[in-house]
Amino acid sequence: MRFVDEAKIKIKAGDGGAGIIAWRREKFVPMGGPAGGNGGRGGDVVFIADEGMNSLLDIKGHSIISAKNGSKGESKNKTGRHAPERLINVPVGTIIKDKENGWQHDLKHHGQRVVVCRGGDGGFGNSHFKSRFCSAPDKATVGQKGEEKELFVTLKLMADVGLLGFPNAGKSTLLTHMSNARPKVADYPFTTLKPMVGVCEIDLGRAMVVADIPGLIEGASLGVGLGSRFLRHLERVRVLCHLIDACSEESLIKRYETINQELENYSQELSSLPQIVAINKLDSVDDEQLKEVENFESHLKNCGISSFRISALQGKGLRELKEELYKKVKNIHQICDEKPEHKSHFDPMAKLYA
Repeated sequence: MRFVDEAKIKIKAGDGGAGIIAWRREKFVPMGGPAGGNGGRGGDVVFIADEGMNSLLDIKGHSIISAKNGSKGESKNKTGRHAPERLINVPVGTIIKDKENGWQHDLKHHGQRVVVCRGGDGGFGNSHFKSRFCSAPDKATVGQKGEEKELFVTLKLMADVGLLGFPNAGKSTLLTHMSNARPKVADYPFTTLKPMVGVCEIDLGRAMVVADIPGLIEGASLGVGLGSRFLRHLERVRVLCHLIDACSEESLIKRYETINQELENYSQELSSLPQIVAINKLDSVDDEQLKEVENFESHLKNCGISSFRISALQGKGLRELKEELYKKVKNIHQICDEKPEHKSHFDPMAKLYA
């Protein structure tokens, strides 16, 4: 399935049904009077967060997404049928923006829903206008138009651990051995062109969600190599797992600091996330490269950063790495649970559709 993390779509709620003009005509009921019913209400358009989805592909191809209109009123004072809601499933982590009205909503939890367009009310039938001054009104009104908006929808993956590093560092191979995900793996840079998510099971009852973010390069925070789009998916992770290729010809310290600088340039909050370094491809290093690894480990120790030697291809060292990642993720979850819930922005529609 093609991964889509941005979409610009038009949304149209249903129009209200028209009221009608009708009269009560029954045997033995003289002067039956007006009996035109009101129109039904148009359908709302509702976004729902679905943890079973990981792409905006389903809505990307639509020029417009609309709800059904309400039915017109009927005789004998019967109200027309209300139109059902138009439900749109999107991945957890979807952000919906209405730039024209400055409205934004963030769907962070499975099952969370928000009404983005409200359907129009139905029109009035002629029985609505009956009064002591007018016992036989001869008028009805049409239904109100449903709301229509142009929305910008973006996705930020929700994960516990984010794998980052230069291209060909072994992130996809690591994700394959850690989780149920099956990303494309090859021995050339930029094999992964879209973020991948998998569930990593430590043992019974202990699991975490891991995201593989495509390889970052210098200048990623400025959009080089689509870096700004990839960095966006790291904003929701709890812990960063920074993969370093031990076989690199360049200084490991320089490669490590280059990626960290890009994180800092993009977001101070992102650069302050807990980080664990995994030095990969230890099965392929020579004596000179091993000395570089030892020098790099000393640098990390002085900075207070935990590091692990692994071979993602052979699965060596992964058990210890997963345990440490899970430990950090669990600690952060506990801290978040103890904090009072805080909304990051005011939702002007929440009260209206509560």
